[in-house]
Amino acid sequence: MKPPEKYNPAVLFVYFLILAGLVMFAADPVMTAIAFVAMNLTAIAYSRDGLGRAYVFFFIIFVLTSLANPVFSHNGVTVLLVINDNPVTLEAVLYGVMTGFMILSVLLLFRVFSTLMTSDRLLYIFGRAFPKLGLLISMTLRFVPLFGRQRRKMEDTQRTLGLYKNENAIDTIKGKLSVLSAMTTWGLENGIITADSMSARGYGTRQTRTSFSMYRFERSDALMLAIVVVCCSFIFFGIATDRLKTEFYPRIRLQPLTVYAIFAYAAYAWLAFLPVIARIRDRAVHRKVFGQD
Repeated sequence: MKPPEKYNPAVLFVYFLILAGLVMFAADPVMTAIAFVAMNLTAIAYSRDGLGRAYVFFFIIFVLTSLANPVFSHNGVTVLLVINDNPVTLEAVLYGVMTGFMILSVLLLFRVFSTLMTSDRLLYIFGRAFPKLGLLISMTLRFVPLFGRQRRKMEDTQRTLGLYKNENAIDTIKGKLSVLSAMTTWGLENGIITADSMSARGYGTRQTRTSFSMYRFERSDALMLAIVVVCCSFIFFGIATDRLKTEFYPRIRLQPLTVYAIFAYAAYAWLAFLPVIARIRDRAVHRKVFGQD
């Protein structure tokens, strides 16, 4: 088993796409818990930089999502309390908590996706069939971290010049707005320069153009793609037939733990933990060969 970054970009893209669909559409607490733990470990293994600040934002999203569902949805028969004649039910609270964990899993998944699916991999996938779409996606993923680095540079520059002050709330707001104005201008100029540069190189023209790529579709890629598709089809069948679904309204009703559910959970856990397992195995082989990390 190779690390995910060593597989063909098409296999990696299909894996993330299918896994994101499973995480979003699986209304099952067991699958949500598996996805949440797996995505946290995967993010730590592949996208550790800035993860602490991201967790602060994720916690806020989780709290808002968990509270929003019982506030706006009053379904369920187990009433915990009544606020302004609106019942807050246990079923709505638990469903909101599960939805919050699901959203966090998706956010962590796309964080890892942006780390592993670099611009050259996206251009390899979309460059020939959809050149403009491929360029747009690669520029967007590249622009997010680039925007953050440029923002910090502008803040440091304005502090050096004495233009950025954060002595009180008014000065902080003015400084942030000044940086935002400069960043907006910089972002537009950077996008225009990139578009003109790619156009000058003939990217996206109607004429048939050759392209160089270091990626090759090997047997291991075909085998991994087949395994991922088979496992996901097995799990999606269980979701479509309500064999892997927990009913929250009007009363919480868990599905019986059948043999099919056990195999589906095992397949889902293998898919979710696949990047972490591959990373651990790769490091173990590296230590065995070189005697170091």
